Order: sequence, then C-alpha cells, then structure tokens
Amino acid sequence: MFWYQQLPKNGLKLIVSSTSWSHNSYEDGYSEAKFEVNRESSNYALMTIKNVTPKDEATYFCATSKH
Repeated sequence: MFWYQQLPKNGLKLIVSSTSWSHNSYEDGYSEAKFEVNRESSNYALMTIKNVTPKDEATYFCATSKH
C-alpha cells in the first residue's frame, strides 16, 4: 500500500509505503508522528493525519500493488 500527498498546484509526493510483511517506510520529511498508518490485514489500511493544520490541506491518494 502506498500513500501519496498532492499539495495544491503540485505533483504527487510519496508519504509512506506499507507491506503486509514489514514495517512502514516513510519518505524524508514525513513521519509516523504525523502520518500514522494502521495495516490490519493485507487488504485493509488506514492512514490518520495527526494534529491537522492548514499546511496539511492537500489531496491524499492511496495505491496498491499485488507484488
């Protein structure tokens, strides 16, 4: 599972990737303290944005891969 952030008038930026067999992998500038991902099964994941501020205004996307 991959989570992306698209700030207004910008391209997509990867926040975090999560696999069913390993821990979450955060990109530089992002952390679990702000973007918490819970993966309860290989078919379900939830990302929570903590302490939301106006700077977090964006469109967020998730994507999956079978590999």
